[in-house]
Amino acid sequence: MNRTKKTLLITAGLAALTLTAVALGRDRRPHCDGPSAQKNAVVLINTFSVPTGKEAAALASWQKARDFLQTQPGYLGTRLHQNLDPNGAYHLVNVARWQSEEDFKAATEKMRAALPDNQVEGVIAQPGLFKVIDSDMPKGFGGGFGRGCRPGK
Repeated sequence: MNRTKKTLLITAGLAALTLTAVALGRDRRPHCDGPSAQKNAVVLINTFSVPTGKEAAALASWQKARDFLQTQPGYLGTRLHQNLDPNGAYHLVNVARWQSEEDFKAATEKMRAALPDNQVEGVIAQPGLFKVIDSDMPKGFGGGFGRGCRPGK
């Protein structure tokens, strides 16, 4: 199977997963009040280099990690992005929001203990935690990303 077909299969799988989660009403994110609750919020940006032939395994590994992490305190939401350029340096990029750096670190420590064999050979992840220092994006930008912290909820 060529890389284009694999890319289409992964994209279709992600779409099916998203539709299933929406249909089942699966939203375990905590709710909080207003901008003050996001004062210490952090953004995880994690790039993944994925060798040819490991795309499906990388996606499954990411989904398994996401399923664990979304049950942890401080988790606000995540999105996995796929590079449109099959020759790009990073095949996948994960962007996640957490209520705090401490919540993220505690959750990932628990995940490593609970899922010690969730690594895919050859996949290289390069995670980094960031804080937003400037933005022109309107509140709610992104169709529900980070719905865990909406004013009035």
